[in-house]
Amino acid sequence: MASFQEMVRRPGSWLDGSGPHADKILSTRLRLARNLRSVPFPGRARPEQLSQVLPSVVAAAKKSPSFSELTVLRSSEMTKADKQFLVERHLISHDFAEDSKVGALIIGADESSSVMVNEEDHLRIQVLCSGLQLGGALKSADKIDEELDASLEYAFSDELGYLTSCPTNVGTGMRASVLIHFPSLVLTRQISKVLQGITQVGLAVRGFYGEGSEIMGNFFQISNQTTLGLTEKETIMSLERVTNQIMEYETKAMDVLLKDAKAQIEDKVWRAYGTLKHCKILTSRELISLVSAVRFGVSLGLTGLCDIAAVNELLILTQPAHIQKLAGREMAAAERNVMRAEMVHERLKAKQ
Repeated sequence: MASFQEMVRRPGSWLDGSGPHADKILSTRLRLARNLRSVPFPGRARPEQLSQVLPSVVAAAKKSPSFSELTVLRSSEMTKADKQFLVERHLISHDFAEDSKVGALIIGADESSSVMVNEEDHLRIQVLCSGLQLGGALKSADKIDEELDASLEYAFSDELGYLTSCPTNVGTGMRASVLIHFPSLVLTRQISKVLQGITQVGLAVRGFYGEGSEIMGNFFQISNQTTLGLTEKETIMSLERVTNQIMEYETKAMDVLLKDAKAQIEDKVWRAYGTLKHCKILTSRELISLVSAVRFGVSLGLTGLCDIAAVNELLILTQPAHIQKLAGREMAAAERNVMRAEMVHERLKAKQ
């Protein structure tokens, strides 16, 4: 069973940069919303009714081969810093962190599989992968879903599909998303047109931490909005088709930049890398901007930079709650900024 102190010293497997198109796609995430037939949905259930859900889900997870090693973290036992740490880790939502009193998080060994219990729905099954792996994520999520379904009775309608708290999730209950990096489209000022096109085909664009979060460092999360009337495979195919098309736009924009402004682009990358290696103070917002520039340099194939895994890890492991977990105490922002700079120096030095 992993503790917060163990987790903070190792990145989740989805950050290792091993997946297809990992230079442009940071991660693929797939979530399935499920509810138990015998318990009122979270928005209408009393706390004592919701408290019945976790033991049932944990018992089902312990029978699941997908959770041969699991950790259960109860929201009632978490501090505010614990919850922020899990948000930064992309393992729980902001809503869960702020509101859940009888919720819990069940995590598999490498954090690629997890289940949020008693968020908006009784279960939110999540699979996180490196790069663009929508098909693989769906396969893994389906496997977990079937294994849990063997022990749980889901709320299901033959006419509508899986029943969920929010009507927009009824049907498949599936939200698939990719966290994609678009620096060339931003620099060539084509991004607004591209994002407009994405929304016109029924997809949603969100920020680095998903729904309700702001867009930072040229990272955009693109996800499906429709869960009724389409199968999971049809939804995945549509999202993958659009993602591939956008990557082509990004590649064309990159070619234009290299043709017209190669020296300026390389200067921007190396200035960012130099700042990361030698600065004394570094805010989390500045870090994301600088790491975005270095990540762009890695995708351009510039030699002498760190690898894509190191870049990905910096984005997560240097966030505020991670730094405080590593230090073992609460820290003021100014103190965190100094420690963040030192952490970045050490990690970049270790990767050389």
